[in-house]
Amino acid sequence: MSTHYYEGIGRRKESTARVRIMSGTGQLIVNEKPGELFFSRVGDLEKALAPLEAIGENLKSFDISVRVMGGGVTGQRDSIKLGLARALTLMNPDLRSTLRKGGFLSRDPRVKERKKPGLKRARKAPTYTKR
Repeated sequence: MSTHYYEGIGRRKESTARVRIMSGTGQLIVNEKPGELFFSRVGDLEKALAPLEAIGENLKSFDISVRVMGGGVTGQRDSIKLGLARALTLMNPDLRSTLRKGGFLSRDPRVKERKKPGLKRARKAPTYTKR
């Protein structure tokens, strides 16, 4: 028996998340771990599942499977949020306007700026000395 799922890919900074959503009992599995264990920081789980909150659903009606790699904690959290929103729009195209208004379908384009020659970091210059 195969279960039909909807998949969304989310990216943020160096992180990429593949989010699969299907009707179920409320399981959230991130990289083969329960969601509560994967998100150790307070509030990260709620922010990752914000698209569900925006459409008025709770986790109990879905099973969500996530494979996330690369980046740090915040990048992974935000890539999961975008992937979840994209999967929800595939599942029900009527939710698109609600998710768009909440800002869940926009990819955050900010990435780390490259280091420039002659500078210590992207913008930090060596200390100026007159003599």
